[in-house]
Amino acid sequence: MITLRRMSHTWLLMPFILLFFFWALSSMVEDSPTMDEQNHIARGLALLRTGDARLSLEHPPLVNSLSALPLLLLDVTLPTNDSSWTETRNWYAFADLLLWSVNHDVDRMVFLSRLPIVFLTLGLALTAYRFARELWGRRTAPLAFLLLLFEPNMIANGRYATTDLGGTLFSLLATWALWRLWSRPGWDWRRWLLAVLALGLAFGSKMSVLGFVLIWSVLALLPLYPGGWTVKTAVFRLTQFLTAGLLSIFVVWALFAFEWGNFRFQSDLLLGLNGRSGPMPTYWAGIEQIALLVNNGRFPAFLLGQFSDTGFWNYFPVAFAAKTATPLLVLLPIAIVWAVWRPEMRRKGLFLLGTAVCFFLLSMQSSLNIGYRHLLPLLPYLVLLMAGLGRRGAWGVGRLEIRDWRLGVVWLAVGWLLLVDWQIHPHYLSYFNPLYGGSENGYNVLLDSNVDWGQDLLRLRHWMRANNVDHINLAWFGTADPNYYGINHTPLPGVGRQSFYSQWGNPPFNTQQPEPGIYAISVDSYWEVPLPPDQKYVFPWFRSQPPSARVGYSILIYVVP
Repeated sequence: MITLRRMSHTWLLMPFILLFFFWALSSMVEDSPTMDEQNHIARGLALLRTGDARLSLEHPPLVNSLSALPLLLLDVTLPTNDSSWTETRNWYAFADLLLWSVNHDVDRMVFLSRLPIVFLTLGLALTAYRFARELWGRRTAPLAFLLLLFEPNMIANGRYATTDLGGTLFSLLATWALWRLWSRPGWDWRRWLLAVLALGLAFGSKMSVLGFVLIWSVLALLPLYPGGWTVKTAVFRLTQFLTAGLLSIFVVWALFAFEWGNFRFQSDLLLGLNGRSGPMPTYWAGIEQIALLVNNGRFPAFLLGQFSDTGFWNYFPVAFAAKTATPLLVLLPIAIVWAVWRPEMRRKGLFLLGTAVCFFLLSMQSSLNIGYRHLLPLLPYLVLLMAGLGRRGAWGVGRLEIRDWRLGVVWLAVGWLLLVDWQIHPHYLSYFNPLYGGSENGYNVLLDSNVDWGQDLLRLRHWMRANNVDHINLAWFGTADPNYYGINHTPLPGVGRQSFYSQWGNPPFNTQQPEPGIYAISVDSYWEVPLPPDQKYVFPWFRSQPPSARVGYSILIYVVP
């Protein structure tokens, strides 16, 4: 018989779950389609409808397919008769046609595609709940659940039809599966097969998860598991992981609908393989593509008002310090010291801390500096470490003994975190903590998906209606089509749609003294992201003026008399 005491920890979470859904859904419907969502939606729906994984080049199909599942309920037309379908590296044009031309129900398509990601976010928090309970005990599980579920960056990315949240969930599941496998001496076939499945799902969710191969290999060799450490036991654990990883390739192949075809590499080193065929050629080409992007970036990286073509070594340290919720930043050093200091916590604490540190150091090697979202897989391990503060025990100095003070500290952090979410709602994507000037100053610290991913176009329409503005000069950053939403505008230089991108060479206004009118400038366009650092001549007048108003935190409004 389940007692009320045993049920309370679980059932008391229900109001928080309802609050999460309210905040996530109410903010989700106000956000216009972000820069990358149309591409992810197109990949997932194309695979589900045709069985062809050709569009899943930079992103494996698992999360995209889950996201697109509800679209099977709609009568959606796939533009497979367009040349963009046969030109496999032209998925941007295919996705644009799918969302904005051949179908005419963008809001419903985007809402339904985002909905599965919201449930994956809840699944991520539940995974942290179970993992924390296994590591630290029953009363720490709600803490891990709430700290992870309500972290603003998790809510932000947990409402979009992209792969970042899914990659975070499935990499955590794989790490948990390996922890359980290594925590039992001998070869436990059931746990090993579960690790195979979890690794396959992780590798099939996001390309960047492949970086965990190095991390998991290092973890296998460390003396963090029962039974003591010897070279033999370390090699045994590494063998368990490597064999599970090799077999998991068949899980990934199944996710690619058992694709078989000609290889299509780009680099000179691999061009000789292009005349041959094999399993899931799209996956192998995608790994090559991501490796090229990680080494070379895509656009110039932006950090604290500076640009770099090769990225910044301190980009992710600054991003972590600027965008992680303040309660977590306060709690983290306490959790690290406590986990390392207390002998009964040290082994498990070092497993979590080692995973997080390895992932962070690996992230710093990338020149693809486009968003905090690439740090999301780090957060579950830090949150699990923080939840460990709530484990049962006593702390004493001399005869003074204080019980459960740490549990109270973590619950205070949970309350503080909820206050942070309430204050930033519904602008979770643009959250910056007060250490870097808050969300109002975010666009001077970081750009792209940290603050402006094209999410505020619907809010711009609402602002125009509320202020009786019938025309604007729009410097747009995003793939959403302003014409679709009935926004009467003159295109200025921007990124995402050709009508805006083509304006960079010949801006349709006086850049030294803009003509009278109302100008709406996305903050990525404001900083002239596509142009070299020494050629940013389009918007300097606006950068010298305070904006007249803001739409969300990503669009600056200037009224030029």
